[in-house]
Amino acid sequence: MDKLADFAAEECGTPYLPASAIKMRIEGLSKHYGNTVALHPINLSVKTGELLTLLGPSGSGKTTLLQIICGLTAPTAGKLFIDSQDRTKSLVHERDIGVVFQNYALFPHLNVFENVAFPLQMRRLPATDVKRRVMHALETVKLATFGERFPRELSGGQQQRVALARCLVYEPSLLLMDESLSALDRKLRESMRVEIKRIHRETGSTIIFVTHDQEEALALSDRVCLMNAGRIEQIGTPQAIYEKPASSFVADFIGVSNKLRGKPGRDGWLATVDGNVPLPTDEDSLAAANAAEAMLIVRPEHICIDDTNNGFVSGRVIESIYGGAETRLLVELQSGAVLTVRQAARTGRYSIGDVVSLRWQVEHSLLLRH
Repeated sequence: MDKLADFAAEECGTPYLPASAIKMRIEGLSKHYGNTVALHPINLSVKTGELLTLLGPSGSGKTTLLQIICGLTAPTAGKLFIDSQDRTKSLVHERDIGVVFQNYALFPHLNVFENVAFPLQMRRLPATDVKRRVMHALETVKLATFGERFPRELSGGQQQRVALARCLVYEPSLLLMDESLSALDRKLRESMRVEIKRIHRETGSTIIFVTHDQEEALALSDRVCLMNAGRIEQIGTPQAIYEKPASSFVADFIGVSNKLRGKPGRDGWLATVDGNVPLPTDEDSLAAANAAEAMLIVRPEHICIDDTNNGFVSGRVIESIYGGAETRLLVELQSGAVLTVRQAARTGRYSIGDVVSLRWQVEHSLLLRH
């Protein structure tokens, strides 16, 4: 197995991947601005045809990494490979990368057809090829009849699709989308997520999507790369990231997490201020059970109210938040810790001040070292 295949197997979590299965590979890439470290040395690989999301809060390093991949910023150290070619020092136009920017960057004086045709004309393709490829790209984004309209005559979602078509039309090796949905309203964002998934499925493009929106990352991605303070916290499928967070930061950043701190006992229970709760028995949790102090993670949707008062912990309802399909209850325990409980709206109603008993299935919890 060559060096590339070894690296790919380690980074992608697969037993073996040929070089052709890896679209982009990063080795020890870092970025310093004077004494400030924007990006600590990282390793990352993106599989051919994959939609990988770079997710993280402001200052996490995701935009810096994107700029290095694009060629807009030079790394301080490390290597970047695209299609097995070292592109660390390549110019922007030599990397064969398409970028959909947050503000779409459409030419206001050109109509939709002309905007999409622009990269082909810059490459001096014959007019017949330009027309054929532009029409195919517009059909892909469902804007085939919008060719003569100008950007000012389009909605935000339509402008976003034009920007996407302009990248797809010249078939780049890699497509980068930088916070592309952040300027849209909620309903339009949800609609565009469906469109992007469809386009990704139909074209087989390799896409790196950058966002700070957790819901967006979970909905779109084949894998999520969660970053924090210039480092990669965890890489995995959306389900793995949500259900098996590798750290307290991941658990907090992805969705809502309830946390109970305590001392693991050999009897299979975690001793907390609010009572003993059962320890999960999965491999990761068993490793954490040897720690002097640990943290139990339970998602709100896995906690239920035990009307027989035989739950693991009990507390007082301090807030009830109605959300249509569900109601969120905030329950304060004796220790002062507050747990969030999600219930279907038709489930029993509880008022502020009610004392409730809480329990969950042990397999739906996770133990982390504290």
